[in-house]
Order: sequence, then C-alpha cells, then structure tokens
Amino acid sequence: MVKAKGKIVKAFGNLVHVQFQGDILQGEVALIDIDGTVLSSEVIEINGNEAKIQVFEDTRGIKLHTPVEFSSHLLEAELGPGLLTSVFDGLQNPLEKVAEKSGLFLTRGIHIVPLDRQKKWTFSPIAQKEDRVKRGSWLGEVPEGRFSHKIMVPFAKRGEYTITWIASPGKYTIEEPIARAIDESGQEHIFMMLQKWPVKMPIQEGNRIKPSEMMATGLRIIDTQFPVVKGGTFCSPGPFGAGKTVLQHHLSKYSSVDIVIVAACGERAGEVVEILREFPHLVDEKTKEPLINRTVIICNTSSMPVSAREASVYMGVTIGEYYRQMGLDVLLLADSTSRWAQAMREMSGRLEEIPGEEAFPAYLSSRIAAFYERAGVLALSDQKSGSLTIGGTVSPAGGNFEEPVTQSTLAVVGGFLGLSRERSDARRYPAIDPLISWSKYLHRAAQYMLPSWEKSVYKAERFLKDGHEIGKRMEVVGEEGTAIEDMVIFLKSELYDLCYLQQNAFDFQDAYCSLERQKELFELMNKIFDKHFSFETHDEARDFFLKLQNDIKNMNYMPFKEEMYQNMMQKVCETINSR
Repeated sequence: MVKAKGKIVKAFGNLVHVQFQGDILQGEVALIDIDGTVLSSEVIEINGNEAKIQVFEDTRGIKLHTPVEFSSHLLEAELGPGLLTSVFDGLQNPLEKVAEKSGLFLTRGIHIVPLDRQKKWTFSPIAQKEDRVKRGSWLGEVPEGRFSHKIMVPFAKRGEYTITWIASPGKYTIEEPIARAIDESGQEHIFMMLQKWPVKMPIQEGNRIKPSEMMATGLRIIDTQFPVVKGGTFCSPGPFGAGKTVLQHHLSKYSSVDIVIVAACGERAGEVVEILREFPHLVDEKTKEPLINRTVIICNTSSMPVSAREASVYMGVTIGEYYRQMGLDVLLLADSTSRWAQAMREMSGRLEEIPGEEAFPAYLSSRIAAFYERAGVLALSDQKSGSLTIGGTVSPAGGNFEEPVTQSTLAVVGGFLGLSRERSDARRYPAIDPLISWSKYLHRAAQYMLPSWEKSVYKAERFLKDGHEIGKRMEVVGEEGTAIEDMVIFLKSELYDLCYLQQNAFDFQDAYCSLERQKELFELMNKIFDKHFSFETHDEARDFFLKLQNDIKNMNYMPFKEEMYQNMMQKVCETINSR
C-alpha cells in the first residue's frame, strides 16, 4: 500500500494543518519529521486535500513545509505476552526503556516497541489441526506470572478459519508463527502471539451478559452501602485533596479482580512518581506476590501535551478488553477523566467547533458514555466469562458536582462514590459521603451477603439521614434542646459512621475488611439499630455510646475470629444487652 505524504501549511499549538496527496483515514497516525526527530500525531479532521492532525508531543521546531508521512494505520495497541508489570506512556512506549535512552528528562521523538521481540515464551497449544476458529478463539497459552495468557486469533481477522498447522509445545518469540490457517476462500494466514488493535474501537467477541458478581474491595462503605459488581462502572468525584487517588490505590491493591490497569490521565507529576515508586513494593494480600505482577500502568502527566491524555485512556481500556477476552476479571482505574475532558475542550477550541456548556465540546456526553460502555461481562464460547470494570475519578473545579463532566458521567455509570471536603478535613477515611453517594448494584450484590442485607442497608441509610438532620438541629438548639429519643438516633448514626463506615488505613487489620467480617460487624450494627435504649439524661446517653464506640473500634483492630476478638465481641454484646 502506497503511503500518503504531505507538508505542513499551518500550526496552532499541537494542532497542525497538512496538505497531502493520496488517501488517508480518520484517526490515522501521521509522522512529522523535524530535522531527524520524528513526532507521532493523529488525523482528527479531513477537508479535501487538507487534514488537521493533533501531535502527541512538543511541537517546537515545526515550520512551513515540514514533511509529513501518513502511516496508513490507526493508533494501535500492541497486545501479547509481556504487558503485565509494564509502565507505558499514552502511546504505549515503555517508560523504563525510554528513560534509559533519553536520560533523566524524557526526550521527544523516542518511540520504542512496547513488547520485547527477543524474549521467548513457553507456548502450549490449545487448538488442534483441522479446528474451525474465528477472531478471539484460543489457539494456545503461555504462562505470564501466575496467569495463563491465552494466545488468540487476531481480532482483526473476520470470518472463520481452518487450522492447517499448530506449533508444538516449546519456546517462541512473539513474532514467530504459532499457527497457520486458511479462510473460506482458501487463502493462508499466519498467526503469531503478537497482534495489534486500534485503541478507539472496542474489542468484543462474545455475548454481553448482565453483571451480577460482586467486586469485593475491603472498604465497608463501598461493599455494604454502595457495592460495585464485576463488569460494572463507577465514578468517584471529589474536590482536590479529598482522597481520590488514595481511594484508587486501595482499590488496586484489594479489589477481588485478576488484573488491574491504572491509567494516570493528566495527573500531577508528583502523584505519578508516587505510583511508580510505591507499586513495585506493594504486596498483593491474596497471593503475597508484588502487586505489580498483575498490574499495567499507563502514565500521562499534566505537563505532557493534551492529545496524549486521550490516547492514555483508550490505551488502558483496550488492554483491559484484551485480558477480558481471556476469561479474566479486569479493573481499569482512570485518574482523572476531568483532565481528559479538559484536553477535549482545548482541542475542540483549536478546531473552532461550536462550544457546549462551559466551553466543553457538544459531544462530551457521548464520548464519556462510549468510554464507560466498554465495560461489561462477556460470555465466551467455552462457557467462561470475563469482565471489565471501569472506575473513573472526576475532579470538578471547586468540588462543584453540577459541572458538565460530573453530570455526563453520572448519567452513564452504575455507582457514584462522592468524596467530601468536610469528611476529608475531618480525617475520615475513606472520605466518601454516604448522604450523596449511591449504587445501582445493591440488589445484585446483596446475594453475596445475608438474606436481609438489602433491607438492612436501607435501614442504616435512613438512620444516617435522620441522624444528619438531628445533628443540624442540635447545632442550633444544643443537646439540651433536643429530645432524648432524637439524641439516641443521632448517636446511633454517629456510631455507625465512625465504627463501620470509617476505617484506619494505617492499621493492618482495619485497612482491609473481608466480606465475612463485614457480615458479622453489620449484624452487630443492626442489633444496635433495633435496640430500644432508655436514658435519663443526655450525658448518660453520650457516655454509653462513647464506651460502645471505643470497644467496637478496638475490636476492628484485632485479628478476625481470634480469641481476643471473640472476647471483645462478647463484651460489646453484653454492653448492648445491659440497657
């Protein structure tokens, strides 16, 4: 195929106008040669023989008639063994190798293949000669850490194929043939471990089914009040400094999934460095292996060109879809989608498009919806299923949840974990506000808990709202002006908030709370809710609940089911029954 070529006739920031000859595609990758330094870019608009392209790197040095060559392929992700433990930028350049080549400061124009072409992987065939296969069918497998990495028929291959040869068990590189097949017209095709796929096109081979299995996180406020299911979507908006990134670190460490993909989209450089320093040393509590062994990190700091932010989000979700096709449960954490939306706003302004609300592009809602809709559960052909759960943070300016990015996100996600500045300042972790958050998955998640779980959660929610209203009144009239019955409701809601919804991230036992432990503690909370306490004075009520609060908090710091824990549980029950 003859590649189209062109020359630059206009430049505006990282938006460049190119006059070209030949045929090009919307979304095609273009290469700009600035005195031997090659910059990657993407075609975003075509008008006659002039194209507008956004450059993924710093555009200094571009001048009139700078040559441009079109690659004839879209922005693609390389998929194959070796993705896990990797740290990529938004274009899937391995940052560790880029740093080795460029030194302390990253140099533009460096492009390195994402996956190692020399490493040999131990291949074991699954398919056999004469088998009929299609895109996504499993040809074989290779061990990648503790996972069985399935080698699939490339997703770019349409139709059915008959295998004529399959490689015998052995060690192969990702570019060596591991199978040959003929299509329905008799043409031969060669399959390798390596395949490529455009990041803006969803990978979906299999039937979508309704998400139903709960994704345990170890955070009681999420698992109990606002659960998330595997294959679902959720967002965690909050003002700056409210703990969105810390919450995502917890989810990446403790969530009951196989693979975690962290897409740092436009994050501050300090937070990205913190991720890169901490993840190699974090230990997976389930396997006792380094957490990085099941993680892919995609970094794009706020100082990088805005066009690379969009690429990093789509790169992350494409890798997640790839592992979902292997029958694995994947969690994608995008931090933050607000900076992705801001990048869209900047590009839309340069394209002189008609602006929408707050100057965001009119297509903001559809772009956000299309991104979250790539989550879901797929039933694969061999009776297995894989899931992709997407959780995105939103950073609304001033903590205003009425701004367009937050509202567009809330319209499509299944869970809303709203973080509060007040709770963050009060050192309540996690700073998720139970009065504004919600989840559409409570009914599905309740089947993994107790029979009356859903009803009990609604009861706890009612106590929280009633206690909040009573607390507001007490700020005006004081405790003495409040009825003793209302005071008890307020104290029950405070006890539930402080002893159940809040956890201590610095305590080994309380940082992660298993579902079994949550069930037992939640039953205790419901026992307190249902108990009718009678007190003579407000001080007596407060002293009683303060003692109860201290005992339950101490119990939370004890190893579950051990003698010390059981003794404290018995003591708490005796205290409750004594009134």
